[in-house]
Amino acid sequence: MINVNGKLISKKDFKITINNRGFKYGDAVFETLKIKKYEIYFVEDHYFRLMSSMRMLRMEIPDFFTFEYFNDEIIKTIKANNFDNSARIRFTVYRKDGGFYLPKSKEIDFIIEVEDLLINELRTYEIELYKDFPVLSGLLSNIKTNNRIVNVLASIYADENEYDNCILLNENKNIVEANNANIFLVTGNIIKTPALSEGCINGIIRKKIIEILLKDDSYKLIETKITAIELLQVDEVFLTNSIIDIQSVTNYRKKIYNTTKGKEIKKALDNIIVES
Repeated sequence: MINVNGKLISKKDFKITINNRGFKYGDAVFETLKIKKYEIYFVEDHYFRLMSSMRMLRMEIPDFFTFEYFNDEIIKTIKANNFDNSARIRFTVYRKDGGFYLPKSKEIDFIIEVEDLLINELRTYEIELYKDFPVLSGLLSNIKTNNRIVNVLASIYADENEYDNCILLNENKNIVEANNANIFLVTGNIIKTPALSEGCINGIIRKKIIEILLKDDSYKLIETKITAIELLQVDEVFLTNSIIDIQSVTNYRKKIYNTTKGKEIKKALDNIIVES
């Protein structure tokens, strides 16, 4: 079952029209959330990020689209699919049908999808640079729109070359993020991550990691420009997103990374999840 504008229907009964703006123009944003036993991880953060993204794209937010409505519709969809353990949620918002580049309406529709979540923790995790196409720096790249073609192509490149992930670069050849995750680089007690101005997704787990590090005097966090050469100079690299939480990288070309700091920070993140 999926949730379309608050109505539960079977997947086979759902059809988009030829004028769907998410399909035609990528005129859509989405959130990927993790849930376990009806507890949605960092649900408020996801809601407010979605609201911010919709405002940036000049979508008209209905009065009923409150946090409570957002949360309740997700739970309703989970229960309709009989998921009582871990699941992945995709909450997609797209502008209503009609128009060309100029939409006929700023009003929205939404779809909530749910699927089983099985995470296999990988002991070895190898990355490589993806150089064919850049991510454009700037604030529009911070939001999760349906226009993810660079991520798709980089994921295909990683699969064809047997890498676990690829690192995306912007037009200035600075590090942006991984195919599906934000990135952190560790040297001693200094932890660096690309600034939002570099074009990375404004990730929820990225935000939580930054909050953890800013409260811990034993670390120094720097949001900045990062060049690809630094991947060969640092002690550790780890990736973050709302599904994997934290994934330590073990290999990049001839470089072998430590994973100690990543594991320490993951424990701190796990404590926040439990407390929330």
